[in-house]
Amino acid sequence: MKQLLSLLNIDFLTKDDALKNWRMILFLSLLALIIISSGHLADKKIFEIAQLNNELKEMKSEFVEKRAYLMELKMESRVIESLREIGIKPAKTPPVKLTVELNKE
Repeated sequence: MKQLLSLLNIDFLTKDDALKNWRMILFLSLLALIIISSGHLADKKIFEIAQLNNELKEMKSEFVEKRAYLMELKMESRVIESLREIGIKPAKTPPVKLTVELNKE
């Protein structure tokens, strides 16, 4: 019972050997602050990573969309349509390959 009253009266902080106890309390408090700040920094990094993953997904979908649009623009029928609007018609005869022979003397 006496030990319980001693603990409740906080005698361990006011007696002669209290300096040793105060050092331990300050050390544990500092350690607790470091652990709490470390946890907050880890949470912040997790949220940042999640946000970057969302941005990455958006950019990937935008890339796929733009690539599909580019493929549509490069289609022969689309090119023929675009050229027809400015008055150019597709050739009826296929192109001919020209070869030039050089005389080596």
